[in-house]
Amino acid sequence: MRKLLCLLVFMQLSWQARAQEEFIEQARLLTKFNFVPLYGGVILMQGKLAPYQDTLNFIFDTGSGGISLDSLTCEYFKIIPTPSNRTIRGIAGIKKVSFVHNMTLQLPGLEVDNLNFHINDYDILTSIYGLKIDGIIGYSVISRYIIKIDYDHSTMEFWTKGAMKYPRGGHMLKPQIHMLPVQSMRVKDDLTIYAKFLYDMGAGLNLMLSTDFIKDSLLLFKKKKFFVKEAEGMGGKIDMSMTVIKEVKLGPYKFRHVPVFVFEDKYNITSYPHLGGLVGNDLLRRFNVIINYDKQEIHLVPNNHFYDPFDYSYSGIELYYEKGYIILGDVAKDSPAELAGLLEGDIVVSINKNFSQNMQQYKAALQTTGDRIRIIVNRNGTLIEKLIKVKSIL
Repeated sequence: MRKLLCLLVFMQLSWQARAQEEFIEQARLLTKFNFVPLYGGVILMQGKLAPYQDTLNFIFDTGSGGISLDSLTCEYFKIIPTPSNRTIRGIAGIKKVSFVHNMTLQLPGLEVDNLNFHINDYDILTSIYGLKIDGIIGYSVISRYIIKIDYDHSTMEFWTKGAMKYPRGGHMLKPQIHMLPVQSMRVKDDLTIYAKFLYDMGAGLNLMLSTDFIKDSLLLFKKKKFFVKEAEGMGGKIDMSMTVIKEVKLGPYKFRHVPVFVFEDKYNITSYPHLGGLVGNDLLRRFNVIINYDKQEIHLVPNNHFYDPFDYSYSGIELYYEKGYIILGDVAKDSPAELAGLLEGDIVVSINKNFSQNMQQYKAALQTTGDRIRIIVNRNGTLIEKLIKVKSIL
């Protein structure tokens, strides 16, 4: 009798479990479309702002706590924003922002309504990537869906919230997500440090650490060599330092000899000491990812880029697209670019006989370490040819 009673109880519990599973709504695929990978693994996706018919360029950014529109794009559509007392912080400044409310974003096969865009000046992003950047897609959209990103095929999928079957062979991160995802990681150089980092898919770099974190953690070897580099972000341009650390471990995945940027976080965008810095998409692009903010989950599967070599190149110059030309930014002191005689403001005509004026191709050419790179520039109307030998920071 007791055995029969136990069997009946077991059957009842099994039936309840199956009923409960059936009650949980399964996630449904809403749309799938291609994206364009930019320099540093940054994702460019296209969409429209209803009711306008122009196709716009947006950067997908887990490091953004909302959604935003470029001020020039706003002017083009004659949209009048509403001023506010809200502020946003970037690596180079803090500023008040205006908003346009209750807008609809049209992605391929999907409409996302009731969005409040804050307005920002993204001229610096346009100059970095050599194409018009109309806005940034962050938490306001990402939090509404489950999003799959496949870097092997450059595709994105948007799914409804619900039960999701994750692929085998990956790893589940459980970040803290309060508008922005924060993930614990291990970094190793002179010391081994466990710290929290912003999971930032909008940053085209591997790792960015604040000088306060470096100083307090004693992470780096004392004789570590640094290379000066100009960096760009919200608010403008700032100087950073480049170096290499022994190891970064994200979940069970280890990366050795990882290039990092170190910067003085004047505006505390890393919320130190809560965070040590951010992990960017030049490292994160090595995984196909499923982002599920509703369940506080980010699922990683190594992809075909997992073993891509890191970029250790150092030229001492940055390229910017301004007024129809690709020009040189600040030339770092004692860098290969300065030794070659290049100057800030030189207009790039060609690199290694490539006259395409393609920003992505030119930046890729400057990643070739050891070889001499031939650059033709226009300086005050005169064509000048220079040879630059790109260093390795490794």
